[in-house]
Formats: sequence, C-alpha cells, structure tokens
Amino acid sequence: MDRRALTRALAGAAVTGAALLDSLEGWLVPAATVTGRRRPGRLGIREVEELEATARAFRQWDHQYGGGLRRKAVLGQLAEVSGALDDHQASAVADRLYRVMAQLAGTAATMAWDSGLHRRAQDHYRLALRAAHAGGDVVLGANVLAGMARQMLYRNRADDALQLIHLAQEGARDVIGPRVRAMLHTREAWAYAAQGRTAGFQRATAKAAEDLAAAGADDEPYWIAYFDEAELAGVTGGRLLDLARAATPSRPRTGSVLLWRPAVPKRDAPTHSTASASPNAPSSPKTSR
Repeated sequence: MDRRALTRALAGAAVTGAALLDSLEGWLVPAATVTGRRRPGRLGIREVEELEATARAFRQWDHQYGGGLRRKAVLGQLAEVSGALDDHQASAVADRLYRVMAQLAGTAATMAWDSGLHRRAQDHYRLALRAAHAGGDVVLGANVLAGMARQMLYRNRADDALQLIHLAQEGARDVIGPRVRAMLHTREAWAYAAQGRTAGFQRATAKAAEDLAAAGADDEPYWIAYFDEAELAGVTGGRLLDLARAATPSRPRTGSVLLWRPAVPKRDAPTHSTASASPNAPSSPKTSR
C-alpha cells in the first residue's frame, strides 16, 4: 500500500471501544480555567453575533449540499475562531466563541463523515465536545455525543453508541430540555435495536414520545427544531424494520416487533408507514445531526 492509500485508509478508520470512550470521560468534569499571559482580545459582542450567524449558515449549508469542497470553508472559519481564542477575550465573548467553535467543528465532522473520513470526523467531534465543554454549553455537548453515537451505529458499533448516549444523558441530565432528551432516547433506541434488544428499544422509544409530547415550540436550541413527531415516527419505523429483518423467518417476532407502534399522533401515521418502508431514509447522515 502506498503512502497516499495508507493515509486514506487511516482517515477512513474510526477509533472504537475503550480508546474512544475513555478519552471522553472528561466531559463529566467541570472545565478548567485557562491561565497564563495572553495578548488582549479585540472582539466584541457584535463580531461574535456575526460569527454565530456564520456557523448557523454553514450548518444549513451542510444540511442542504453536503461536504466536499465546502468543508475547506468551514475549516478556515474554524481556524479563525481558534486564533481569536488564543487571545484573552472578555469572559462573555470567550464563552460564545467556544460555542461557535463547537458548532463549526460539529459541522466539519459531518462533512468529513460524508466524505468517508471517519477518523477525521471523530477528531472534529472531539474538538466540538471540548469547545462546548469550555463554553459551558452542556446541551450542545450532548448533541455532539449523539452525533458520535450515530457514527458508531453506522460503523456497526452499537455497544459504543449506547455508551456514548448514556454519557450524554448523564452529563446533561440537569439542564437538558424535553426535545433534546427525546432525540437522545431515539439514539438509545436505535442502539438497542442494533443489539436486537426489543424490550429496550420499546422502552426508549416510549420515553422519546413522552418527552416530545412535553416539548414547547421555542424553548430549546435552534439545532433541535427538526426533531418533531414526524422525525420520531420515521426513525422509529426504520428501526422497527431493522428488528423485523433480524428476526428469523421460522420464528418471526410478530408479537413484540411487527405489531408494536410508538405513541405518536394519528396525523403522523402516513409518515410512519412511509418511513417504515424505507429504512435508509431516517438513517441519512443529513438527518438529526
């Protein structure tokens, strides 16, 4: 294998198991305060607001068009924010800059993932998690861990995915809103389904439906607005089909899988049926980042 082929192979291989999970335990520990002399920063709230708008636009850009060459633009902006954080910014400015960094790194992760660069995506996810932690945004950090769990599910590492979700739930338990909590429960349910644990899948999906029913319209971060009853029904349908396919033809799980339905409003029944017929639809990397 030549050097270029080796580099591509290493970039495409994801870190799994203890090597991945042990490195993320710091998520549960309060962020350390940066010390040492640094030059004064010059950014104000207005500049930070512009950076926040840019990060949001990049996220939407990724959702619509994917990665590829656009990833370079995100990485360039990420480098600019990192440079600004090298300076001694006001506390309020620094916290928001770290959150911008977390959002940009998360977008870079999904773009790398789209390109098959799973190891690089993990590096970006780790940066996003550290930045969210430093910026005091526990909920955003939980979403980063949910993205990492989704990547592990694509890599057929359900055990790792489940531990990542439990880490997210534990770290954000006291501050997370019902809509984000519901999303985490669906990732948990997905992991249970991948393990063939039907009872766990049903339990987690029921919790997701209950939390989503309690969610308000505008009381949570913009990036979770996509998660509604239709999304829940679609993801659940895909996982039900996975479980049904895993059942042997001689012993179909009609009692526990095929006849069970999540508690979703009746108006979403057509969406649920459509999603169940297309397991790849709710599994796209462009859905529920």
